[in-house]
Amino acid sequence: MLKEERQHMILNEVALHNKVLLTDIAEMLDVSIDTVRRDVKELDEENRLKKVHGGAVSLGFTTSTAPNANIYALEKKQKIAEKAVKMLKDGGVIFIDGGTTCLELTRQIPESLKLTCFTISLPVAMLLLSKPNVKTVFIGGEISLDSQIAVGAGTINQLSEIKVDYSFIGTGYVDSLYGLTEFDWGIVQVKKAVIRASKKTVLLSISEKLNSQHRYKTCDINAINTMVTELDPSSNLLNLFRNQEIHLL
Repeated sequence: MLKEERQHMILNEVALHNKVLLTDIAEMLDVSIDTVRRDVKELDEENRLKKVHGGAVSLGFTTSTAPNANIYALEKKQKIAEKAVKMLKDGGVIFIDGGTTCLELTRQIPESLKLTCFTISLPVAMLLLSKPNVKTVFIGGEISLDSQIAVGAGTINQLSEIKVDYSFIGTGYVDSLYGLTEFDWGIVQVKKAVIRASKKTVLLSISEKLNSQHRYKTCDINAINTMVTELDPSSNLLNLFRNQEIHLL
C-alpha cells in the first residue's frame, strides 16, 4: 500500500471516530506501528490531525467552539442536531456530552429556550454561556487533553448526585447487538455514570458509525431510549436497530 493510501485511510478513521490508537491503525492496515507512527507524525506536521500519546485525534475534536472548523461530516451532524433540538422543552434539565455532534446540538439551542444544562465538556460549556436563558453547570474533574472533557472518579461521583430529563451522548462505536463501545476505559466509566444519571438517554451518531465496535462496552443498545442519525428513520440501514427496544429519529 502506498503511503498516500495509508495516510488517506488514517485521516478517514480519525475523522470518523475523532480519536484512534496507533495499534488499531497498524492492525487495520497490516503494517508496523512504526510505519503508522511516521505517517501520523507527518500528518501532524501538515496540520491534518493532532498526534497524541499512542494515537491521533481529529482537529475538529480538539478545536473549541469555532463553528465549522475541521468538522467531519458537518452537514450530517447539523441534521442530527436539528432533530435532537426538537426534543428540548422549556424548563428542562439536560446533560450534553462532549464531541462534535453534541457541540452542534449546543449551537442550535434557541436563545429563547430556558434550560438547565449539565456538561463535562469544556467546549460545550463555553458555547452554552452564549445562550442567555441556559443555566450551565460544568461537572468538573481531571480534564482530558485529547477530548477536553472531565474524567475520573470526581466526575463520576458528581454525576451520581444528579438526575436529568435527557442526556444527549455520543459514542465512538455502536452496534445493534453489542451496543455502545469505546477504546478508552476511563471514558466508558464516565458514560456509564451519565446513563445512570439520566431518566432517558439519547444517542447522537452519524450512520457511518453504525455496526462498529471496540474493546470496552459502555452499555447495551436497549439502554438507549432514542438514537438520532442523519438518516430517515425508515432507512434500511437502520433495520437491525429497529428490532431493538429503541426509538429511531
